Amino acid sequence: MRARRTAGALLACAIALGSRGAARPPAQAPSAFGKQIAALSERGGYFDTDNLISNESSYLQVLPDLRRRNVRGGAYVGVGPDQNFTYIGETRPTIAFIVDIRRDNLLLHLLFKALFHVSRTRVEYLAQLFGRPIPADVAGWRAVRVDRLAQYIDEAQPAAIDRLRARLDDAIGRFGVPLSRDDYATIDRFHRRFIDSGLSLRFQSTGRPPQSYYPTYRDLLVDTDGAGRQAHFLASDDAFEFVRSLEERDLVVPVVGDLGGQSALIAIGRLLATRRERLTAFYTSNVEFYLDREGTFARFTSNLSQIPHSDDAVVIRAIFRGYAYGAARTGDSSVSRLQRIDDLLAGVAAGRIRGYWDLLR
Repeated sequence: MRARRTAGALLACAIALGSRGAARPPAQAPSAFGKQIAALSERGGYFDTDNLISNESSYLQVLPDLRRRNVRGGAYVGVGPDQNFTYIGETRPTIAFIVDIRRDNLLLHLLFKALFHVSRTRVEYLAQLFGRPIPADVAGWRAVRVDRLAQYIDEAQPAAIDRLRARLDDAIGRFGVPLSRDDYATIDRFHRRFIDSGLSLRFQSTGRPPQSYYPTYRDLLVDTDGAGRQAHFLASDDAFEFVRSLEERDLVVPVVGDLGGQSALIAIGRLLATRRERLTAFYTSNVEFYLDREGTFARFTSNLSQIPHSDDAVVIRAIFRGYAYGAARTGDSSVSRLQRIDDLLAGVAAGRIRGYWDLLR
């Protein structure tokens, strides 16, 4: 009995301290998942955004074209936060890699992974992402439209945040990814941004207020694709369950890496070769713009050429206001387009594509 009381007191203390206090899950030995992340990752770099959510109001535009081209299965590579889950839910890869120059993006995806781990349903995931209480009748929420999920989050008040944070930190600690106290503090800060801002959260750059034309999380959640279908991964039980199943099997792998760097993409290519997998979809956002600016666009396309890919594999690209006529025409902050990887590489080989601006012609 004494041992049980002691354990219970320690647990109560940890919950009371919450994620703002000194209590942290005990350090775990690196798991196979943690070792794979370390083996694929490069040294982290800097980018002046928090990137907690996408700023691409056009991100769903390409989904009908992905379906028309039958881009399915194989491997997926993407950058940034959780818009990747919508593309994963659409393309149904066997494995996915989320590659970002910022180590913070890896930490954000560990938060998402923990949320999938403790959530059986869409409403549980969304409620815990925004620190809202989980409805008592969870089963009754399985078939509801995503608009109703959004309404629930808007109307509910944050509750028991420290207990939730402790639970998620415990889950993260068990993933076997070596993390420092500062890493846990960063994850806590990210999660509390979601909680404090609610569905009104917007993409933000360092030292600059969010742009009014950037979509809120609410906008991204309830938006429709080019066929008029609500297609966020939380709009469908099936898509949510698919992404959750990959996360639970450690098949969504966050990687710290530069697309124009020396090793991360090449290491992913080698891993796919050993698995006899081929890349089918590569979501680059507008990273090619920055690669061109840094003089590493050619290295990126060289890296890409070394990844085994299917004949119909595509790059999913976002083009922002000021560079894309379609953005002004549709009212979106961006337009999203597909390009066959083989067409991109052929254009590079022929000298027609030497940088980002050639992609826009």
